[in-house]
Amino acid sequence: MAEFPKHLIEGYRTFTSQRLPTEQTRYRELSERGQSPAVMVIGCCDSRVSPEVIFDAGPGELFVVRNVANLVPVFQPDGGAHGVSAALEYAVQVLKVKHVVVLGHAQCGGIKAFIDDIDPLSPGDFIGRWMQMFIKPGEKVSQREHESRQDFTTRIEKAAVFRSLENLMTFPFVRNSVERGEMSLHGAYFGVAEGSLFVLDPVAKEFRGIGELVGE
Repeated sequence: MAEFPKHLIEGYRTFTSQRLPTEQTRYRELSERGQSPAVMVIGCCDSRVSPEVIFDAGPGELFVVRNVANLVPVFQPDGGAHGVSAALEYAVQVLKVKHVVVLGHAQCGGIKAFIDDIDPLSPGDFIGRWMQMFIKPGEKVSQREHESRQDFTTRIEKAAVFRSLENLMTFPFVRNSVERGEMSLHGAYFGVAEGSLFVLDPVAKEFRGIGELVGE
């Protein structure tokens, strides 16, 4: 059996010597009382975009589900296994989260694979099939005239957030919670290179920088 990665062991030792002592009480409380996060984050599995790091969240503060391109499927009770739907169901129905945040980001590999229409990486074409949920049947996604490749990519990365928010509302338990005012849906976009964060303005349907939102 291969040796466990040494840098993970070193990281754990740092955790136990530095962070754990300051949060030991919190971990014990979470162990005894269970978790009760107010926020669920649906993010990308990209290693550069960790919600806990971006939002400086402590243990028990965020309920996180991550997948390729931070996608949410439409509500589909077909008897199949649906990981994102299962996590969403638990967050809303059991944890009673107050907010669901869809966190997109720059340089998303899943979006690049989608717009470049890459060849399948394996006979299963798992990424290709997964990314197909991003578009509706018959919908066409193409680069606009006079639009640079970079602008096109960014537009589609942000469009994935819009589509996931739209798909969230196809879940009856999500729609009911939102309509009763018990829960809110949010979109956000993270710029990897600069560490910048943009939040979706639902009225203007545009992403705005944090500084703009808080008046800095």
